[in-house]
Amino acid sequence: MTIQIDSDICTGCGNCLASCPFGLIDIIDDKAHIDEGCTLCGACQEACEYDAITIEAVTETVAVDDSHRGIWVFAETKGDRLKPVSTELVSKGRELADTLGTELCAVCFGHSLNETEQLFAHGADKIYLIDDPVLANHQEDIYTRQLARLIEQHRPEIVLAGATALGRSFIPRVAAILKTGLTADCTGLEIDTERRLLLQTRPAFGGNVMATIICQARRPQMATVRPRVFKKNTPDQSRKGEIISVDFNKESITSRTKILDFVEDLTEKVNIEDADIIVSGGRGLDKPENFKLIEELAAVMGAAVGSSRPPVDDGWIPYSHQVGQTGKTVCPRLYIACGISGSVQHLAGMQTSDTIVAINNDPNAPIFEVATYGIVGDLFEVVPLMIKKLKG
Repeated sequence: MTIQIDSDICTGCGNCLASCPFGLIDIIDDKAHIDEGCTLCGACQEACEYDAITIEAVTETVAVDDSHRGIWVFAETKGDRLKPVSTELVSKGRELADTLGTELCAVCFGHSLNETEQLFAHGADKIYLIDDPVLANHQEDIYTRQLARLIEQHRPEIVLAGATALGRSFIPRVAAILKTGLTADCTGLEIDTERRLLLQTRPAFGGNVMATIICQARRPQMATVRPRVFKKNTPDQSRKGEIISVDFNKESITSRTKILDFVEDLTEKVNIEDADIIVSGGRGLDKPENFKLIEELAAVMGAAVGSSRPPVDDGWIPYSHQVGQTGKTVCPRLYIACGISGSVQHLAGMQTSDTIVAINNDPNAPIFEVATYGIVGDLFEVVPLMIKKLKG
């Protein structure tokens, strides 16, 4: 892609200069000039009232392989159960499959798995299942080869997976083997029905831009999606489908890694991704000892403890509690933000919560723009009053 400024049309008004998130535009001799390093984000083009800025896309010359059909969801498990992101993606996959008029399949790897029938209830037509003790520990190189082999054999046009620790680790390797594109950490998925393209939306450039990405010529189109971004549909327990057991020749598999042990994070009493109520603290707590106040409120409410990024960076609380673009995406029924200003990165991880309560002594804090209820006040006064009231 290239960007051009028509000097005959440009008036030097400066709107584009103010819109550039990277400060790469200058006004010289009453005309706009773009410096090297432009990311082609398009912000300046949208800001230009005179249509003097154009961004030209280079057309992909490789022909699309139309033999690919169907949508696949990698249904991740933990132990013998499905992870919540699996049914979230099957729910969204059902919507996308109906739009394309195609089938929806789930792929499950694991051992002695329960709950696979829930994938049918949420919309899957088929389940490709490999059940073996070797697959119980999520060995990434084995998962990579097995999923790539299945995709090469059955040729789906779209493959979705959760942007979990496992998904972020092995799905890019699958895409590399298949020589196709992958959009990571998506927060939105839609279908261009005319071109049968998956429109994959994700935050870019520190959350300053929402980019919609397409894989124009390669198949399958692949994306990982943040947990809790999509809501589960209402399961239909009467819905049935076909389970296809896939042969797994473990004698032919050699792994370059060996799992020695799993160590649970004992500091995380409640998984914030699955919590219905989250109480989060930010830099407004002033020092790490004050997180005890957040923990006390969470304990009274039966909630999980969350955090914005600064306390995690300062070592006040483990990373497993971080909510935001570089942490975890959450969607609880109630999210209470204490002393959190509300940076774009933090909002990206919690703004879809059903109800948001913000406590901050700065009335201009960005968190109040997304809050359902806002309390302008000192959290060290407000939170103890909440605890006292809840204890009754």
